[in-house]
Amino acid sequence: MTDGARVDLDSEKVGRDLVALVLTVVELLRQLMERQAIRRVEQGDLSDAKVDEIGTTLMLLDQRMRELCEQHGLSPDDLNLDLGPLGSLLPRD
Repeated sequence: MTDGARVDLDSEKVGRDLVALVLTVVELLRQLMERQAIRRVEQGDLSDAKVDEIGTTLMLLDQRMRELCEQHGLSPDDLNLDLGPLGSLLPRD
C-alpha cells in the first residue's frame, strides 16, 4: 500500500460478509451430507429407523440453516458464490 492510501472498511459489512462465508461453508457441507445420505438410502442397506433418523436430521439442519440466514439478513442466494467459468459453488435446486 502506498502512503496516504486508505482502506475504508465498514465493520458491519465485513461482519455480514464473514457470516455469509461461514454459512456458505456450512451449507456446502450440509448439501454434501445430504447427497451421501440419499446414496446410502438408495443402496437399501439401512434400517427403516435409520432412514427416518437421517431424514429428520436433514430436515432439522435445513431448518436451522434457514433460521441462521434469516437472523443475519441473508438469503440462500447470498451463500452461492459465483466461480466464474466454473459456475456457482452450490447447485441450484
